[in-house]
Amino acid sequence: MVKICCIGAGYVGGPTMAVIALKCPDIEVAVVDISVPRITAWNSDQLPIYEPGLEDVVKQCRGKNLFFSTDVERHVYEADIVFVSVNTPTKTRGLGAGKAADLTYWESAARMIADVSKSDKIVVEKSTVPVKTAEAIEKILTHNSNGINFQILSNPEFLAEGTAIEDLFKPDRVLIGGRETPEGQKAIKTLKDVYAHWVPEENIITTNLWSAELSKLAANAFLAQRISSVNAMSALCEATGANVSEVSYAVGKDTRIGPKFLNSSVGFGGSCFQKDILNLVYICECNGLPEVAEYWRQVIKINDYQKSRFVNRVVASMFNTVSNKKIAILGFAFKKDTGDTRETPAIDVCKGLLGDKARLSIYDPQVTEDQIQRDLSMNKFDWDHPLHLQPMSPTTVKQVSVVWDAYAAAKDSHAVCILTEWNEFKTLDFQRIYDNMQKPAFVFDGRNVVDIEKLREIGFIVYSIGKPLDGWLKDMPAVA
Repeated sequence: MVKICCIGAGYVGGPTMAVIALKCPDIEVAVVDISVPRITAWNSDQLPIYEPGLEDVVKQCRGKNLFFSTDVERHVYEADIVFVSVNTPTKTRGLGAGKAADLTYWESAARMIADVSKSDKIVVEKSTVPVKTAEAIEKILTHNSNGINFQILSNPEFLAEGTAIEDLFKPDRVLIGGRETPEGQKAIKTLKDVYAHWVPEENIITTNLWSAELSKLAANAFLAQRISSVNAMSALCEATGANVSEVSYAVGKDTRIGPKFLNSSVGFGGSCFQKDILNLVYICECNGLPEVAEYWRQVIKINDYQKSRFVNRVVASMFNTVSNKKIAILGFAFKKDTGDTRETPAIDVCKGLLGDKARLSIYDPQVTEDQIQRDLSMNKFDWDHPLHLQPMSPTTVKQVSVVWDAYAAAKDSHAVCILTEWNEFKTLDFQRIYDNMQKPAFVFDGRNVVDIEKLREIGFIVYSIGKPLDGWLKDMPAVA
């Protein structure tokens, strides 16, 4: 029986291995992590991450050919294929701080694999890593190999949170990069055979190592660039009276461009986009390509601009001060159908409003109070380090309360900010919300989910990103 071990039981490792176990009943899959609470959660009825369909997949396989364990070394020792899905946070100090990936966890995983292995292994990069990481890992394994042969493969993930299980069941493509040697090609075939249990052969792409690593960064950079492009247009739409939804629709009808990722919003979030682009910027700089680096840096700048523009609009509209005013924040996750808050635009928006001394009442159907308080009190890149290395007891932000529904959040508030496009926010009883708010009552829609005209009829002053401005907002311009 082929044995697979995955080091790292997070958003990538857990779901990916669960689906491999489901689709390959003849393969034994172990997911290992040094975090006892995380592994305990994977073995319980309350999984550590929320993803539609995940629980069903885990329950079908767990205890049969899918195991979650903290006994890292034993499972690595027994495995034929070792996936490494550990954190690659952005460095916060030293060379490349704020851009380069911190490969501390990767390196320690590689050294541990070399230490415990007594048989040949295929080591698969599953984390998003900077180009040439495989080469570094290869050197560590080779110099510590004790005569054992390791083949390194790059198999980047292309999952979108909220649809990860569907993405795993029916991937656009599975990308496997390896060495162009007979041993490298044999390793590629071994991993290809695993995915071939359910993925059509034409959807499994094989490349060299560097192409696979760079393809992942490039894919995320292109997607983020589309969002920043439409968000840049949204600012121009507001200035001219155009409607960004109409502009996006017209642009997306061009078959060369297509309609996906053209929704204007308060900004992109998630664990990958910003991190991968900063990584790309750093790689370009290191390879003597400053103009290319600056091009991609601009994608991040527009994203930051969009968030600060939103905060400025809120403050300017409310007589240039939100000091001691209650503002309801609806949605904290970076997008609907996930509880993930990594790099969510809500963090920067909330911090911006708190900086102006607002009182925030936050509701999100999937994010806990502990997570929200942790996010609002952490430094920028702390979230990407393993939990035990994050600040242990972040100071509670006193101006923030976390409540159980949208109506509680909005009660007695001066404004409602919609920061995640949860479906339930489209069907709220806005008349009830309006009746219980301070007047004038504002709605700032950062996701373009509300019916603007309907809300204006109720009496709200509405700001929706990229839409023609309410007369009130024109009289109160947001000055950056």
